[in-house]
Amino acid sequence: MFRTALRNVLAHKARLLMTVLAVMLGVAFVSGTLVFTDTLSNAFRGQAAKSYDDVAVAVDMSPNAEEAQKTPGLSQAVVDKVAALDGVASVSPRVSGFAGVPGKDGKLLGSGWSNKGVNFAPGTDGKDRAFVFTAGDGPARDSQIALDKETADKGGYKVGDTVRVATNGPVKEYTLSGVFTTEDGAVNAGGSLVVFDTPVAQKLYLKPGYFQNLNVTATPGTDADKLRDEVLTVVPKAATAQTGADLAAQEARQIEDGLGALNQVLLAFAGIALFVGVFLISNTFTMLVAQRTKELALMRAVGASRKQITRSVLVEAGVVGLVAAAVGYVLGIGLAAGLRSGMSAFGMKVPDGELVIGATPAIAAFGVGVLITMLAAWLPGRRAAKIPPVAAMSSVHATASTKSLVVRNSIGAVFTALGAVGIVAGAGQGGDDGRMLIAGGAFLTLLGVIVLIPFLSRPVIAVIRPFFVKAFGVSGKLAGLNAVRNPRRTGATASALAIGLTLVTGLSVLGSTVGTALDKMTVDQIKADYMISMASGTGLGEDAVTALEKAPGVAAVSPQQAGSLDIKGTYTSASGVTPGDVEQVLKLDVVNGSLASLGKGQIAVERGTAEKRGIKVGDTVPVEYLDKKKDKLTVGATFEGTEFVSPVLIDRAILSAHDSEVYIPQVFVKMDGGASTAGERALSKAMGDNPAISVMDHKEIRDTFGGQINMLLNIVYGLLAMALLIAVLGVVNTLAMSVFERQQEIGMLRAIGLDRRRVKRMVRLEAVVISVFGAVVGIGLGAFLGWAIGETFKNSLPGYALVLPWDRIGLFLVLAAVVGVLASLWPARSAAKLNMLSAIKAE
Repeated sequence: MFRTALRNVLAHKARLLMTVLAVMLGVAFVSGTLVFTDTLSNAFRGQAAKSYDDVAVAVDMSPNAEEAQKTPGLSQAVVDKVAALDGVASVSPRVSGFAGVPGKDGKLLGSGWSNKGVNFAPGTDGKDRAFVFTAGDGPARDSQIALDKETADKGGYKVGDTVRVATNGPVKEYTLSGVFTTEDGAVNAGGSLVVFDTPVAQKLYLKPGYFQNLNVTATPGTDADKLRDEVLTVVPKAATAQTGADLAAQEARQIEDGLGALNQVLLAFAGIALFVGVFLISNTFTMLVAQRTKELALMRAVGASRKQITRSVLVEAGVVGLVAAAVGYVLGIGLAAGLRSGMSAFGMKVPDGELVIGATPAIAAFGVGVLITMLAAWLPGRRAAKIPPVAAMSSVHATASTKSLVVRNSIGAVFTALGAVGIVAGAGQGGDDGRMLIAGGAFLTLLGVIVLIPFLSRPVIAVIRPFFVKAFGVSGKLAGLNAVRNPRRTGATASALAIGLTLVTGLSVLGSTVGTALDKMTVDQIKADYMISMASGTGLGEDAVTALEKAPGVAAVSPQQAGSLDIKGTYTSASGVTPGDVEQVLKLDVVNGSLASLGKGQIAVERGTAEKRGIKVGDTVPVEYLDKKKDKLTVGATFEGTEFVSPVLIDRAILSAHDSEVYIPQVFVKMDGGASTAGERALSKAMGDNPAISVMDHKEIRDTFGGQINMLLNIVYGLLAMALLIAVLGVVNTLAMSVFERQQEIGMLRAIGLDRRRVKRMVRLEAVVISVFGAVVGIGLGAFLGWAIGETFKNSLPGYALVLPWDRIGLFLVLAAVVGVLASLWPARSAAKLNMLSAIKAE
């Protein structure tokens, strides 16, 4: 039986090719993911270890507001005490914050959040161990800076050039003293690193004479743990100290956690691809078994048992899975290398390191490949063993009994109904619990639809068929009839496409719905032409608001100054705004009173907050400011909440008078003539052409808030492409084997006048019918799931309303038809090339 199985594999290698490809792609996804994440993990761990290689103890001080008033950081006296401890070779004190430089186009180089500035801390030899200079040297005067090599290369800067540097203050010009390489995390994250002279950095980021952290290097033989304990005795109580080894291990754990999440996401999509592949494999072996019914019956007649027949089919599947797994494993290694190169091409820097090929990816690849193939082939093998020898010898095509179809449809209907109830119940409940219910319901519904899909094929295709008959005549009619001739085969083929499009459509509906809601929350709430903010995420100063107010063409300016007030014993976030201008730059729906009252020193309270606190227009409420001073303020208005302001609005002049550190995340500006290139240029000029300040119009604001959703959708579409590709292979395989089975029929059609062109068209249209059927089922189920998931968070998303992306749905249907046409090219050509007489004689 083993030799027979091997012989059958070799005899049907062409028909098994698509199965090999399907398993190979799924295995490549799995092994590639594991190799890729292992490689990244190893590279980042190596980088972390290298960055702390010379650090025996690291001291950090991040005092709270009260502690900062007494001791803002680590003083020079503390640095000297640490340096005087036994076993200390050197101390590198650091102070850092945001700093960025512009490129040739004037725009910020690197990612705003990871652009960093730090001080130059040379030892007795004049060198700072954190930087390896490739040109020039570190800054020695307050007019000098040094840049990391990547930033210098991108900006075209050379030693001696004048460089404009943006920090949280005004832009200043410095002379470039040197260019260096470094293992600093900011640079490795795709940002830039600007190195200042120490007094300059202290003035920019903390306070003259103080540092935020210390890196201590020990003499050979010094115990790091003991040195850490000694360091803690001489630093302030608010400071913390860790050994370099502990910090490296901590960073390695964080890397593992981050990459673990990425690993799970990629493996989930690999699982989807393999799940889709199961239908292709099962379909292939079902057709192979049907075509070899007489052969299997003869084997039963000469003494083969049912178990031997089943084992024979499983051995064939095992051989196919083994070959596919081997090729997929090698392909996965190539995929991992390609992904790593692709990250670098997209500006995501990956540390140098070898490709890590461990035992786990190999075991997973071969285990998954062989098990998935054998599991998918088990049911066809079991079905083959059940055919009685006499019945098999008398009929080439054994049809499913009415009882088996009734049982199958009943099971499918029960699963689908239970799943639908779970989905609707989850949508009604909402929140995390609701989403868990929907996940369970979606699984049951998907299983139910997969079981029911042969039953659904007849009514759905009956609706589609008249269009094909009207457009393509006899070829269209024959294609429609062929598609429903074997509903199980059509259903299994369409299932693969339906699963992929269920996920794609569900995410598209969800993305469009959330995107539209975000538009209502963001752009629709903004009357201003521009929103000004820092690219680093830090706040703007009051001088920025003043400069914008003086800019030519400005009609209204209001900041969203962050603060808080203690109202009736409870702290509430408050927004400092400009009275009279805030109504012109933001859409604020007033419930009672008037926002003009802000100019009289009164406050406006969001409706929900007012109801909770029992506050109404005209009330005078006791308040306490951040500086602990108390006052009584009158409520002049209540308004509907919006994402761009806090629950309480107050004149920014009042808020600033009680806040020593004013924080303004955004400023909204309305121009006299609306948004224009000249207006944007005027605002940029008012900001001193600071590359770290973003001047965003409505489109850029929309992209900022909704861009992440679109990016996520594009990534998901790319990951699901593997599942859709396997679905295409399934259509190709089904048509090829269907053409093989129908050789005699095709020969007869040719004999009675159906020319080769119309034979090709018939096969192509059959593929289109199957593909569109799968797309209709997938799109319908995906839209249902998208609605349900959206319902679970509609209460936390103001302006939520279901949006069906008809343009994308139409595109999916067109793509499904295109998939059908492409998948049919080879089978249609094979059918058209059949010799008429030979085909008629074929059994």
